[in-house]
Amino acid sequence: MTNDELSLLQSTFVKISPRRAEQATGIFCSRLFELDPALREFFHGGLAEQTFRLMQRLGLTAGCRGRLAQLAPDARQLGMRHGSRHVKDRHYETVGEALLWTLAHGLGTDFTEDARAAWGKAYWLLAETMKAGARDGAAKVNRAVA
Repeated sequence: MTNDELSLLQSTFVKISPRRAEQATGIFCSRLFELDPALREFFHGGLAEQTFRLMQRLGLTAGCRGRLAQLAPDARQLGMRHGSRHVKDRHYETVGEALLWTLAHGLGTDFTEDARAAWGKAYWLLAETMKAGARDGAAKVNRAVA
């Protein structure tokens, strides 16, 4: 990601105060389940906690300033866990759509086309890393069974 894109991530993320982050998690979940009600099955128990963790990861992404590669091992491990829970590639697409919609809804005019592109790029970099982790996890299980 470019420095301009990283700056956009930071400048827009800081506009989501802790109070607004809680509201954003509710809006995100509503939108996510509106897009795909079947995704509720992946949120056992602490829906707010899981969504809060997503917001934390986004905060880490926004604050990385060129160190996104440092997030890759954790994202890969998370992908392996998601894969074991039967999360599919299409689910990442739905999450990405709900995320961008939520940011647009919460940030209004501050969520410019450039900011949208930067957030989309950051999300897809992490999502692709997570999907790779899920594929690695599935391959490991298949090797163990064979």
